[in-house]
Amino acid sequence: MKNEDFNLTLLNAARKIHHADWNWKDVNSPFARLYMVENGSAKVILPDGVHIIQPGYLYLIPAFVTHSYESDSVFIHYYFHIYNGYDIFDRWNFPFEVHSDELDVLLVKRLLAINPGIELKYSDPRTYDNFSTLTQNIAKSSQKSFIFGLETNGILNQLFSRFLDKATLKQEVSDKRIKKALRYIRENINKNLHVNDLADLCSLNRDHFTRLFKKEMQCTPMQYIIRKKIEKAQLILIASETSIKNIAYGLSFDDVTQFNRSFKKVTGISPTSYKNQYK
Repeated sequence: MKNEDFNLTLLNAARKIHHADWNWKDVNSPFARLYMVENGSAKVILPDGVHIIQPGYLYLIPAFVTHSYESDSVFIHYYFHIYNGYDIFDRWNFPFEVHSDELDVLLVKRLLAINPGIELKYSDPRTYDNFSTLTQNIAKSSQKSFIFGLETNGILNQLFSRFLDKATLKQEVSDKRIKKALRYIRENINKNLHVNDLADLCSLNRDHFTRLFKKEMQCTPMQYIIRKKIEKAQLILIASETSIKNIAYGLSFDDVTQFNRSFKKVTGISPTSYKNQYK
């Protein structure tokens, strides 16, 4: 992993007191969430089961992980919403919880102290899980003073390092040519990508490139490309009012029918049904 891959942007931060009102279902956001509990406990329902969050730990929920919250008593916690544009969550499996120590508590409090005024006005995720709010918060983050911005990045990196210490690679890509192809796909996902062009980029013939790619990624180049396009479509669907037709053509699908078919194959539901879940 390169240093620039860990370019983290702090979007929102606050210490929040809830009175049995931290109850939200099927939350799915284009940013990661970092939590530290000060008092009380609550439930977080993730795809792998129900987790109790409580003092003494740091908690991390990656972007695009659908989850729910439940609380039935007084619950005090710190929250930080963090954006990363380099797919670190696509390449690494991060643990949900890690033990925190006195230094972590001090870092969390300092991070909040040097980033005042970025608390969410409302706790309902539906009010901030959208593209306009995301871009506004990124813009606000870029306006921080250099000194506080540098300190903010340092603290975020320290806190994330707690999770990275126990993280595992989802896939270890050893072939530099395939790494080059993956970076090209990531940077050009809106374009009409062809396997022949990727093979040429890697100075390989199509068959050899396809075999190498499948060995490294456990799928064909086109399967990978379609999956990444659909993941991008999921972000656009929940974060903007862009029409399904414009999303399809914006991601270089031949037509809406092909896009709908690919979307349902990857997610299990239609684009319309997916979007309606987050209205």
